[in-house]
Amino acid sequence: MSPLPPQVLSPLDGRYQAAVTELGEHLSEAGLNRARVKVEVEWLITLTDRSLFGSIPLTADQKAGLRALVIDFGQAEIDELATLEAVTRHDVKAVEYLVRRRLVPLGLESISELTHFAATSEDINNLAYALTVSEAVREVWLPKLRALIGALRTLAGEYRADAMLARTHGQPATPTTMGKELAVFVYRLERIQKQIEANEYLGKFSGATGTFAAHVAADPAVDWPAVSREFVEGLGLGWNPLTTQIESHDWQAELYGKVSHANRVLHNLATDIWTYISIGYFRQVPQAGATGSSTMPHKINPIRFENAEANLELSSALLDSLAATLVTSRLQRDLTDSTTQRNIGVGFGHSLLALDNLVRGLGEIDLDRELLAHDLDTNWEILGEAIQTVIRAEVSSGRSTIADPYALLKELTRGKRINRADLVAFVQELEIGDTAKARLLELTPAGYVGLAEPLVDYLG
Repeated sequence: MSPLPPQVLSPLDGRYQAAVTELGEHLSEAGLNRARVKVEVEWLITLTDRSLFGSIPLTADQKAGLRALVIDFGQAEIDELATLEAVTRHDVKAVEYLVRRRLVPLGLESISELTHFAATSEDINNLAYALTVSEAVREVWLPKLRALIGALRTLAGEYRADAMLARTHGQPATPTTMGKELAVFVYRLERIQKQIEANEYLGKFSGATGTFAAHVAADPAVDWPAVSREFVEGLGLGWNPLTTQIESHDWQAELYGKVSHANRVLHNLATDIWTYISIGYFRQVPQAGATGSSTMPHKINPIRFENAEANLELSSALLDSLAATLVTSRLQRDLTDSTTQRNIGVGFGHSLLALDNLVRGLGEIDLDRELLAHDLDTNWEILGEAIQTVIRAEVSSGRSTIADPYALLKELTRGKRINRADLVAFVQELEIGDTAKARLLELTPAGYVGLAEPLVDYLG
């Protein structure tokens, strides 16, 4: 790969290009223009298939030749479009002229006037964006999310029985297992993943104000809504019958809201893993040749998770803005969406970069089981919850007359460190049934994890 020019403005196109380059195949200006060419080509084929306006159906070879304009779209077309747009001052008109030019060597000059027939630029644009966004999500972003979820699933299974001290409000709390905590994130992310996979991608093709006026003027006998629906659905999109000049962008707002939600859950994951690293529960595995600090040789900084945090915040900020603004268009059309939609790739790019860092980061950590065991063994006071709950059950069952079990344990444990001997002595003096007392005397912090291990199985 040739070096990038030093004046590249976005870090996604500079420093981080390698991690997001696949998105550029879809959500770049070139990707948008390739999709525009596809829409223009498929509209030509749709019109000629119906023999409209004196045309005749194209042969299989002629259709293949037209579709090759999309398949072979490359630097020559990118450069030519730039030249055309410098004159037209209109990006979609430049695409129309490009397609018209390409009809000549294909021997299809006779259908030249059907290029962009009865279409407004937004008919082309809305379908092109729906195509590029759906492809980017399904072929690039979702596979990376699935890879991250897969890595978390593996770790959840590996650590399902590894008891650790929980920290509610940052304070020692009822133990859990590392596997169960990671399974929580798997469950959350898989729910959102399914919602994103089910998101609609809608399109319209109904003219300057969504009324098919030009179409009907050209031929009032044609069922233009039926033609439009067949065309849009033939592109693999859902058909929106009621629009202004623009497709209303509601599907985009829904999608970006869901992706932003995923970003925030991922942000929670990044901050939790960072915290587990900071307290030593996870060790970072040294990477050959890597430097953690420019001055402190011993350090391994959790940069994967910090980088992910920052990029998730940037992504959600942009996607939230898109979701909020794209649903509004003054009356039948304004151009505010023209600029905003060109930043869709930036929003997804920062999210994709974060996912890449999270996947890499999860592969560079290891659980410190000795520290987990040490923390549990130095926090016996967390068993106060178990003891007061058992006493309450005994009182309710008529085997104890202890008043206010919670207050009793609060006096023993709140703000204090106690050890096993302290708890054993306390339990032995309790007025409770022998079976309950024996169960409490056997309890340890490491064993007080409830159903944490089998709960992981709910992931399926």
